[in-house]
Amino acid sequence: MTRPTARVLALLELLQTGGTHTVGELAGRLGVDERTVRRYVTHLTDLDIPVRSVRGRYGGYRLAPGYRMPPLMLTDDEAVAVLLGLLTSHSTTSVHAADSATAKLRRVLPARLGARLDALMNTAEFTTGARAEVPVETAVLLDIAAATREHRLVAIGYTDRNGQHSQRTVHPYGLVAHSGRWYLTAMDNNSDDLRQFRLDRITETTTLPETFTPPTEFDPTTHLVSALATAPYRHEVSIRVQGTPTQIRPLLPATIATLHEIDSPPTDPTPWVRVLIRAEHLDWIPPVLAALNRPFVIEHPDALNDAVCALGQRLTAATTSGAIPPTGNADD
Repeated sequence: MTRPTARVLALLELLQTGGTHTVGELAGRLGVDERTVRRYVTHLTDLDIPVRSVRGRYGGYRLAPGYRMPPLMLTDDEAVAVLLGLLTSHSTTSVHAADSATAKLRRVLPARLGARLDALMNTAEFTTGARAEVPVETAVLLDIAAATREHRLVAIGYTDRNGQHSQRTVHPYGLVAHSGRWYLTAMDNNSDDLRQFRLDRITETTTLPETFTPPTEFDPTTHLVSALATAPYRHEVSIRVQGTPTQIRPLLPATIATLHEIDSPPTDPTPWVRVLIRAEHLDWIPPVLAALNRPFVIEHPDALNDAVCALGQRLTAATTSGAIPPTGNADD
């Protein structure tokens, strides 16, 4: 995935080589049309970068004489922290400001670090509202991002959730930040399967000279969300809930549940949905069912019935244990 911000930065790099560049030349180098080049130039001028328009037969764009942005002295860890903060802050109100700040940051970094961050910008994806919170080694993140962009094999040391350590060689397809963690979707040469690896469990990386061709139209985010929702867990939960998928989905996102509409009999046109959840623990499900505020039937496991009953007893006990006297005057 190539981000528009990265192309704007690439345009600035071309202009800094000096001289006047025609719109056609820039479009060819960036792989976009001429109208898009003009839009990118507008982005640069909005950042107060002095791009000059040259008219005439040999006209085009150039930077003002003597313009050069100084390097910004940040460590790799600091630069990655700032960049990830900007990339995850995009919203309907802040996307322009975030893009502008990203462009400024990228442009003033030293070339070596800037090139590594380019790889991260061009490969990282984020699920809605996601911001990675589990610490990941900066070197691991940047190495994997570079290998993903360059389609190069990577040898990794990996510790699974059972504490078992192994050495693997993988084809990195995509990086996704989801629910506080970084995930790598990759073809695992050891098992010849497409797998998800948590980056905080990768202990070492070695980028290999061999390259590979990734599958066409592959979407790392969609694949990760689907894989997490169908991964094997301790409990297989099935619940019938009265309502439509649109009504139920906000509290049961695709990352934790799959929804299937149930055919209603002619005598009962009320819509119902079967909710399937794979969970290591059941204690979080009763509060979610209560928040749905809809009739539901637990099909299995029986332990979930017990958990729902226990929640109901706690709530009942809380309402009958005596109200706390109000403070302040009644007229306040």
